[in-house]
Amino acid sequence: MRADAERSTARILEAAEAVLADDPNASLERVADAAGLARATVHRRFSSRQALVEALTQQLNERYLQGLKQARVETAPPLVALHRLTETVFELKVSHRFAMNASADPVTLCPSLSPEVTAGLELLFGRLRSAGVITADGPAWCVRVFLALLMEVDKLPSDAPDLIPAGDPGARIDLLVRSVIGALGGDVRA
Repeated sequence: MRADAERSTARILEAAEAVLADDPNASLERVADAAGLARATVHRRFSSRQALVEALTQQLNERYLQGLKQARVETAPPLVALHRLTETVFELKVSHRFAMNASADPVTLCPSLSPEVTAGLELLFGRLRSAGVITADGPAWCVRVFLALLMEVDKLPSDAPDLIPAGDPGARIDLLVRSVIGALGGDVRA
């Protein structure tokens, strides 16, 4: 892809994330306007609205993979990796609000993740179990618990009593990590 086409695609995806986060039913024309591009340019890059949503989901999965790599889930102490990953995931929930919701499984309301992302998360939870941080068996189950609790912690208002100190962005991270460890049979006091 030529450099100008790559820039146009990046502008479209950035605009789509912002526009669709505010109005999930917004037209491709509104996305084009927000990107400062002609509607025909958007249609050349994305043949349909579904293709655009799929591209946003793919971008989200790529960011998850970057987060897994930055958290060093393969080599860092597993609890440290869980904290780092949780911080990244909350950042993604802010920057990719539409994609996180659009890719959600209708039953679990958790984002649909690529097999590579799922494998990275399962590796992390397998390492947490091996290190004795959690006792729950079955990394796939652990990932589902993590994602479900993530959605619930994200919904809490900023002044919720469980978020202490109120307004501290780290409070959500700490609450999620403590909740996941407790739910998966670990000692949250450790």
